Amino acid sequence: MLIQLLRQGMDISAVLTYILSVLMIIFLINPLHECAHGLVACKLGDRTAKNMGRLTLNPMAHLDYMGALTMLIIGFGWAKPVPVNPRNFKKPRAGMLLTALAGPLSNFLAAILGGLIFNLINTIMIKNGTFVYYAGKIYLGLGSDLGAMKYVFMFLEFFIVINISLAVFNLIPIPPLDGSKILFSFLPPSVSFKAQRYELYISLILIVLIATGALSNLLYPVQNWFYGLISDLTALPFSWAW
Repeated sequence: MLIQLLRQGMDISAVLTYILSVLMIIFLINPLHECAHGLVACKLGDRTAKNMGRLTLNPMAHLDYMGALTMLIIGFGWAKPVPVNPRNFKKPRAGMLLTALAGPLSNFLAAILGGLIFNLINTIMIKNGTFVYYAGKIYLGLGSDLGAMKYVFMFLEFFIVINISLAVFNLIPIPPLDGSKILFSFLPPSVSFKAQRYELYISLILIVLIATGALSNLLYPVQNWFYGLISDLTALPFSWAW
């Protein structure tokens, strides 16, 4: 996404706003994502993450430098996976399913929170007669000056988009992403064991798809659908202002 912004000729303030939103996700949302995995696993009987000190919001415990760099450049990446041992679950398949879902769900919830804050600020501005922000365009009121608010809205949009991108990316049903663990919970164990043997090669293919931009093109329609859904849902409580 950073490359795309630079190609579009975005001003330096917009680029810095994007970088700030990515840093917030790397140092705040990624730890929440991984803690969500570990916390659900712990509640279901697997204390592996807790015993290894991974149930923490300390970003350095979850930081993967390559994943963070990819997130900055492309808009989605990864953190250091929280260790999970499904043998500790009373129901291993159900436990792994719920544990895997917890991470992407945390990103969707973060996107919803961002959308609610976005619409709250927008509603306040509307009530003050300053401007209306709709569908990515600013409609200024008479004599109004957008000023720094432009970058506040831009920050929130980046925050929402990146969280949706991370959730959709992690739901891809191929190892080592969360989606594969969700899928394998419905398949015979022999299938998951075979897939795990080739996880390294699959990961390399995934990195190539990320680097070439092919994955972004495949995921964009899904991300765009979720963005529209979350935008509409989070606008509903404030629709009275229109």
